[in-house]
Formats: sequence, structure tokens, C-alpha cells
Amino acid sequence: MTTVHEDAARRILIVSHTHRDEAIAATVAAVAALQAAGVVPVFDGADRTEFAPHLDVSRVASLSDDVAIEQLEVAIVLGGDGTILRAAELLRGSECPIVGVNLGHVGFLAEMESYDLASTIDRVLKRDYTVEERLTLEVSASCDGTVIAETWALNEASVEKRRRMLEVEIGVDGLPVSSFACDGMVIATPTGSTAYAFSAGGPVVWPGVQAMLMVPIAAHALFDRPLVTGTDSELSVRILPENVGPGVLWCDGRRRTELPAGSIVRVRRSPLSVRLARLSTAPFSDRLVRKFHLPVSGWRGNGRGERA
Repeated sequence: MTTVHEDAARRILIVSHTHRDEAIAATVAAVAALQAAGVVPVFDGADRTEFAPHLDVSRVASLSDDVAIEQLEVAIVLGGDGTILRAAELLRGSECPIVGVNLGHVGFLAEMESYDLASTIDRVLKRDYTVEERLTLEVSASCDGTVIAETWALNEASVEKRRRMLEVEIGVDGLPVSSFACDGMVIATPTGSTAYAFSAGGPVVWPGVQAMLMVPIAAHALFDRPLVTGTDSELSVRILPENVGPGVLWCDGRRRTELPAGSIVRVRRSPLSVRLARLSTAPFSDRLVRKFHLPVSGWRGNGRGERA
């Protein structure tokens, strides 16, 4: 166990991966910048082992062994949305905010792009950021009265088919709303409205809206519209007993549970939130346009009053 950093005042977690050369280079640069500023870089155990061939991990503290989560000032995440979701999993229940630096594709959860790494670290060191509280979901699954999973999600909980279409009954606040065959159902937060729920045809919901979404995936039904409820509701998806074959529950694409026919998944707002640090004051609409490359000028041109 490393003890050299025990008296250091500032400790910053770095969450990254070695799957791409760009991520390795960014991580090495981030560690060096923090050390130069007299700040202790912290890795979780898996990252510490993974990065051992690329940097001197004896100068990097280990989360839990050397540094408690409560001692972390902030987490810098280098990667795509999947890496940010892993960081949220590591920091579940803590007050530590997350700054995402996008090294992936869309990277909707990330605050900055890879070319902004130096300025991002500089601003983090100056504590020049604000923090957004993002709601998360509390998810439980049961079958024949027995609880088979209790988990959570930042983006979404999805009930999906294994092989053949699922026969499901969806409900709100303990009352059935509809039943149909589908490939699955996505129950998402506003944060997750730009992820899986978006690809399934759900609406984009601004992060500050207190709501939950229920979006069918390829429903074989006349009524297959997404539903949006308040955060005081309980949403449910029941795999009907006559269903042929099982389903599967995924939370954020990371935590998986097999669902036999007859299982019911219930989703409520969790009392625990995820804290995302924001360095930009730009509105969400700006991020939406930038990340999805939306055309803000039509074929008629930019100017008002122009003729077609």
C-alpha cells in the first residue's frame, strides 16, 4: 500500500482506460500536470494495474487503500460516456463531482474535448467550475415475489428481449397503462434522454427537468408513444407469464440481470444523485447542437426575410 501521499491536502481521481493510445497519452499528461501542481493523482485499483506499464504508479495513490472517496476533491474522467458511467459507479453515494474529457465519439456526458485537456486541468486546479446534480434511478426486479435484483442507473434501465419479442405490460404508479409485444422498453432519466432512449425514438429532455421517460423499442402496437412522468411516479415493466423465453435487464449498459417470464421491473427516482462538474456556462441547447451536429440554418439561408 502506498503511504507517501498520506499528508497531501488535495486528491483528484483520474478515471481512464488503455484501449486507445490517445487515452493513454492524455492520462500520462494529466498525472504529470497534477503532480507538478502538488496534487495527488488517485486511481482505482483496476486502473492502477492497467496503467502500470505506462507510468510510475508508485507515485499515484490507490482509491480505498490510500485515499477514501470522501477525501476526493473531484474526478477527471478521460474517455467516452461509458468511462463516465464507470466513474459514476465508482463514486456512487459520494459528493465528488465528475469532470468529463471526451476521448470517444459523441461523448454527450463529457464537458470538454481532448484538445482542451490542459485548460481543463488548469481550471479544475483553480476550482473554476460549477456542479450540476443529475437525478438517478432506483431499479428493482422481482419474480414470483422474490427480489432478483436491486440496482440503479444514471442514464437508463432497459428491459430487452433475449431472442424473441417480449410480451410486456407497462404500468405507472401500480396501474397498467398498456400491453404489447416489443423488442424492449427503456426507462430513462433526462440525462439518458440523449442516449439509448433517443435512439429508440424518445424525446430529448433538458437535464434540469425533473422527469422520467418510458420509451418502447420496436413495439408491435398502435400505441407505442414515449411516456414522460414526474419523478414522484413509479414506472414498471412486467414480462407477461405467457412470454416465450426470458428477457434481460440492463442498467446503463453495465449491470445485467436475467429476467424469467413473469418478472416485473420497478423504477423510481433514487435519493442519490450524480454530480457533474461544468466548466462552460453555455446552455444545454448549445451542447445539443454541437454534439449532434444539428443544422441551425436551413436551405433558405441564415438571414431573416430572405426569399426562397
